Parts: sequence; C-alpha cells; structure tokens
Amino acid sequence: MENQSPTGLTEGNDFLTQLTVIIGDNLSDENFGVSELASEVNMSRSNLLRKISKLTKLSASQFIRQERLKKGMELLRQTSMNVSEVSYKVGFGSTSYFIKCFREYYGYPPGEVGKRQHHEPVSSTVAEKRKSLLIPALAVGTLLVIGALVFWFFYRPQAPEAAQAPLDKSIAVLPFKNESNDSTNIYLINGLMESTLTNLQKMRDVRVISRTSSEKYRNTSKSIPEMAKELNVSYFVEGSGQKIGDNILLNIQLIEAATDRHLWAKQYRREAKDIFELQEEVAKNIAEEIQVFITPEEEERIGKRPTESLAAYDFYLKGTELFYQSTGESLKASIPYYKNAIDIDDQFALAYADLTMVYFYLDIYRSDKQYREEISQSSEKAFALDPTLPESLVAKSLAYIYEEKNEQAVPYLEKALEYNPNSGVVLHFLSEYYFSRRPDTGKYLEYALMKARVDVAADSSTQSYNYLQISNALVQAGFVDEALFYIDKSIAYEPGNTIARMVKVFTQLAKTRSFAKAKDFLLKELENDPNNIMFLQELGNTCFVLMDYENSYRYYKKFVTLKDSLHLDLYAHANLKIGAVYEKMGFNEEAGQFISRYKQYADNDPTIYMHVNQAAYFAYLKDWPKVIEEVTLFSKQDNFYIWVLMLDMDPMFEPIKDRPEFQKAFGEVKAKFWKDHESIKALLEEKGLLPMKL
Repeated sequence: MENQSPTGLTEGNDFLTQLTVIIGDNLSDENFGVSELASEVNMSRSNLLRKISKLTKLSASQFIRQERLKKGMELLRQTSMNVSEVSYKVGFGSTSYFIKCFREYYGYPPGEVGKRQHHEPVSSTVAEKRKSLLIPALAVGTLLVIGALVFWFFYRPQAPEAAQAPLDKSIAVLPFKNESNDSTNIYLINGLMESTLTNLQKMRDVRVISRTSSEKYRNTSKSIPEMAKELNVSYFVEGSGQKIGDNILLNIQLIEAATDRHLWAKQYRREAKDIFELQEEVAKNIAEEIQVFITPEEEERIGKRPTESLAAYDFYLKGTELFYQSTGESLKASIPYYKNAIDIDDQFALAYADLTMVYFYLDIYRSDKQYREEISQSSEKAFALDPTLPESLVAKSLAYIYEEKNEQAVPYLEKALEYNPNSGVVLHFLSEYYFSRRPDTGKYLEYALMKARVDVAADSSTQSYNYLQISNALVQAGFVDEALFYIDKSIAYEPGNTIARMVKVFTQLAKTRSFAKAKDFLLKELENDPNNIMFLQELGNTCFVLMDYENSYRYYKKFVTLKDSLHLDLYAHANLKIGAVYEKMGFNEEAGQFISRYKQYADNDPTIYMHVNQAAYFAYLKDWPKVIEEVTLFSKQDNFYIWVLMLDMDPMFEPIKDRPEFQKAFGEVKAKFWKDHESIKALLEEKGLLPMKL
C-alpha cells in the first residue's frame, strides 16, 4: 500500500501527477520520451520504468502515449482543430498512428468525437460499470457486507502481474528498407538495422532472432503471421530510412506477430552526427514497448560509442555490409574498409574485432593458412582496447580456435555470451566445443537449444543441420523420443542429408538396442551411396557387435582403403575393433598395427572417455581386473554420452559382462547417466529451454 501524504493523496498519485504535468509541458515534442521524462524527474530509466509499472501496470511509453491521447480528446472536444492538427499538437508524428491508438483507447476513431456522448477510455468505462454494481450491495446490511468482503477476498480479480501469463519476449528485426534516392546509402540503413538488432541482443530479458535468420525475408512476399510461424517470435520490428544531406530520417514500427497488429510506430529525425544516440534510442524504445527489463550494465553497454569518428564509422559500416554478404570475394573486399576505419581511429576496438573475424573465416577451411599474423595482431588489439566488448571477446576466442587451443577459447566465449546472450556465433562455437572437443552432454544440449532459438536457419540445408545438432544433443543426453522427432524434421528439410540419416540410425539404436535393425537401415543407405566412408565404418562396427566378422572385415577393408586414399585421419576410436576383426580373419600383422594405433590414441585421450577407451583395450587383452578398475573409474564422470550404455553389447566384454563385479561397476555407470539426465532436464526446464518451443 502507498504511504499517505499530508494532502490525503498517495505518494504514488503525487508522483503520477508530477509526470502528467511534465508530459503536458512537452506535449507537442514527439521526441519527448522515456529518457527525457526520467531526466526531468532525476531518475534512472530503469527506476522510472519499474515505478510507473508498479503504479499503473503500464510501460513508461504507454503511460506517455495515454497522456497524449487524453489531451488529444480534450482538444478535439474543446477546439476547432481537425484530427491531423491535433495529432501533431499532442506529439504524434503520424496522423494514421494517432487515429489507430485513439480508436484502441476510446473505442472509436477521433473523427467521431463530436458524435459520441461518452468520452471515457474503453477500459475506464467498463471499470466504472463494475464499480456501480457494487454500490447497492454495500447498503444491504452488515451481513451482506461481510459476505461480500469474504467473497472478494477469495474470488477477487488478481492483479495484472498475477493474472496474466508472462509475455513471450521474442522479436525479429526485419531488414530495413532504404528509401534514399541514392541506392549506395543502403549500407547506412543496413547499419542502423544491425545496430538495432545488436543492441537488443545485449538484453537478457528478450530472445532476439539473428540477422542471418531475418535476412531471408528482405524481399519476401510472406505475411507477418507466416514469418512468425517460421521464426517462432511474438514481435517484429520493421524499419525504413533515408539520408537527406546531413540528416537521417528513420521510421520504426513494432508489430504483434500473430495478428499483424501494429503496436507502436515512431519517426526519428536526427543529424548524421547523432547516429549513435539514435541507435541507442531506437533499441530502448522497442524494449520499453514489449516491457523488457534493461539492467544498468546492459544500459551502459548499449550506450557505449564504438568510435568518436563519424568518418571511421562510415568506413566500418561499408566493411560490415560486405562482411555480411559472406562470400570469399566480399570478405576480402571488406578488409580495406576496416583498415581505413582503423587508420582514422586506431582505438576502434569493434573494427579490429570484425577484421579478426574476416581473416578467420577466410582461413578456416584452408590447409595453407595465410592470415595467422593478422588474426593474432587484430584480436590482441581489439581485446586490449575493450575487453568488455562482446566482439572483442569473440575475436580473442577465434584466435585461440585458429591455433587449435580450444580450451583457452571457452572463457572468452562464455564471457561474450554473458554480454550478448543472443549471439548465434558464440552459441555455435560453444555447442561445437562441448560436442567434439570436450564432450559434455548437458552443456552441448543447452547451447544447441539456445542457438536454435536465436539462429533460425536461412535455408533448408542450414535448418536441416540445426535440427540435426539438436537431435544429436538430445539423444546423447538420453532424450531419445525428442531426438527422433527432431531428426525427422532435419531429414524433411533435406532428405539427402546423410549425416542426419546416420544420426537417425544411432537414435533408433539407442531406443531399440537392436543392431540387427541398424544393420538393415545402414545397408539401404549404402545402396544409395556405396562409397560413403561414414556408413562403411558404421557397418563394420555393427557387424562386429553382431559377431558377423566376415562382413565386418569386408566393410572395414573398404573403409580403410577409402580413408587412406583420401589421406584422412578419422575414427581413431574404431582401430581397436578393426584390429580385432583383422586378427580373427588371420591378418595378424595388420591387426597389430591397428591395435598399436588405438593404444596410442587411448593413452593420449584428454576427454572424460579415457577410462572407457582403456577398459576396451584391456578387454581386448582379457585383463579383466583392469577392465573393472577402468569402468569403476569412469563411473565417477558426469555428463557422458548415451553410447557408453551399450558397452555391455560389445563382444570384447562378452566374457565378463555377467560377472557381479562388472555388473556392479557398469550399473553405477548407468545409474550415473540417468541421474545426470534428470539433472540436465531440471536445469533446462529452469532456464526455459524445456519443453522445447522451436
């Protein structure tokens, strides 16, 4: 309850009255918004937002708009001004938007004010009717009053924050339209779109779809609801802009995704020199409209200027426009622009960071690396200039990944994600790391799900890959049925995705534990692709488990021949089984070579699976005490993959699998896996990642 002031009004009412007076004094200034109001009452934006929300259940911008509409009604009733004149008088830059907001607030358009008898907001009228129904009840008598109070206590309408479901704060920023006569200005308009997106991504309280996901809708004919279904978002931002001399004119609209209803629109007129303030204001205005809470730290990061030089920033935007075209030619073409930006401002951390990414992507698939020195220098410079900039942290991590020092890259990636919780790039590298470099089922699944929510694919091939990653992460953590659902979605997007089909084989195997069914499926796949190295290796493994050593040798032989001809170093873990099969077929010398390679691999395995690999080696040697020892040691590990639970189906463990000491050790492994599974499930549910809404 609010404290009572000496005048009999609550402190809350005094505060709202003060705000109303200030808004009235600035009514015709369409640029007077939350930041200006906060400054007038000497409060931070975040404190102002919280207080207005507590007192009115409105966002700060909604409160300002409501006051403008009330004054608009007053002017329409008491003056001869027309609707267009009134709309500008009360701070609406667009007459059509004023009409839309007026209709929603009062229940009829402003042109009908003279024809209507009631001039109260729709919500207020309803409230007054409800209030009038209570008055007779209060006069009935003491018992009825008590009864009414009891009824009110148990069945009273809940406060809005208790009755309403939490808002799904998810948003996509569509490509802005360039309305300049000069088509070369598109880089500037795209830069404004990118800055709006980037600033929103820095807010943890909202899910923001990545730029690449939104870019596919640049020239689309799809409706907002259609796009919403594909991206699974609640809001869209549309924008258009133009540069006129030294001025920027930007129009922004916020749209409710499911209904295509325009919730808010604003036109910004700024001088080009104020571009950074414009970028900050746009993002904050959007956040306010969907009631996103911005922490002081986030507000500070959003307000940070990347450079003091507009000329350097102009070169940077031109380089970024080429960077996002993502071709080898465009990446190379972006380099001179970034270098020009740095030549003008050698303290431009963001330019150094993006230049690092350009060099990294140019070299990532090359065997003859060309940009080692450039990556090292630009990443170091970016990080030294601004170690809190998310892009600087990503640049630093990429320099380590480039040198295959993945473990050293992780702290920088995790810190970058802290500063930019919606970064698809960061989530990609983290999920890859916890899948292949340092296997961890919980983190792999968490990051894979997070990435899929912000980085919705721009094409069917990429979407297929995204669902494949989710499926693989799910099955490895024990979510088998969910994994089957998503691997089917992956294959539906790209039927020819052989890796997805391989993951489906494994997922079905995890569900049925039937290697015979897996073999049948693999044989059908091999008919369509006889030289698929992955299917050959898996068929060799499957036949080995089924103790069909003759066919196992046949597939392993083709696998080894193909691998050697392509000079590939793959599937080192398979060398033990290959060696055992070759030995059974009488090729002892070759068998020894494979076993030796496996031993070297197992002895140098830095992952949590070291003890499993050692247990397999000792099982081959029939050193059962060492097998028990290694399996027991492994049972102390956390978050390992589901394939370990099939250890008892390996023929090399056949002689020991029924012994009590093995069953005890292996039982502890299985118990640990399902305990971890439940912990992962609880953690993901707590973070809102389960149940999945992809």
